[in-house]
Amino acid sequence: MELSFDRLTKHYGHKIAVDCVSATLTPGVYGLLGANGAGKTTLMRMLCAILEPTSGEVFFNGEEVTGMGAAYRNVLGYLPQDFGYYPNYTAAEFLSYIATLKGIPRDMAQRRIRDLLNTVGLLGAAKKKLRTFSGGMKQRVGIAQALLNDPQVLILDEPTAGLDPKERVHLRNLLADYAGDKIVILSTHIVSDVEAIADQVLVMKNGRFILRGTVPELVRRASGKVWELTVPAAKARAWEKRVAVANFRHEGEYVVLRIISDQRPAEQAVPCQATMEDLYLYHFGEEA
Repeated sequence: MELSFDRLTKHYGHKIAVDCVSATLTPGVYGLLGANGAGKTTLMRMLCAILEPTSGEVFFNGEEVTGMGAAYRNVLGYLPQDFGYYPNYTAAEFLSYIATLKGIPRDMAQRRIRDLLNTVGLLGAAKKKLRTFSGGMKQRVGIAQALLNDPQVLILDEPTAGLDPKERVHLRNLLADYAGDKIVILSTHIVSDVEAIADQVLVMKNGRFILRGTVPELVRRASGKVWELTVPAAKARAWEKRVAVANFRHEGEYVVLRIISDQRPAEQAVPCQATMEDLYLYHFGEEA
């Protein structure tokens, strides 16, 4: 199984949202990482054939997806950043409605809905109206609807938004397990989400892929750019104006600064082991 896109581009007037990106994806989890406005949502909408590209093409198993029509939609699951729902529907009613739209036979749909509500921890709330749900519960319903047709390609735009830490870990484990023989694309600006489960990370900035690789491969790119510097607490804020500071740690009258910099920021600065968050801040410090 293969999802590929070739020189995919989207213009909005004079603004270039996605700028001639190409990749070939096979089963596994792909983390699409970038700051807000990097072009992630536009790219995902084109991969779902919801948005027509200005130029370029998307292929599933070698076939151009716009010509596949319903056959492509049948293998696709999508959670948009803000998915629409009917507040007066119960969770079970809403998923039944989505199953009907997807053409899933009723008996199969009812079994699938029960299994998915159990998977996302909402079986006990199946008969409660969506208007009574918290933001995290609504997001879990959105994840369930994306999985209804057991899609071969699952595309999730900011799926952990609104989830508490326990829910985020549960979702990450679910996606890692699901991606054994499926293609899962996870868009986020939360570094820990992709760091935990992504087989490959695509780092997007200004509509382009600026980096691609496994988490260890990308972390190595930040090697030699991370430092710790201990300064008097009264001088810590002045350092923040001079360099990119990833973290403050107070130790009595002193503050230990974690600094992202190509050069040693001071003679007493100590080099540190880099992380994905350091890499992110190196490339997106101004946006962050």
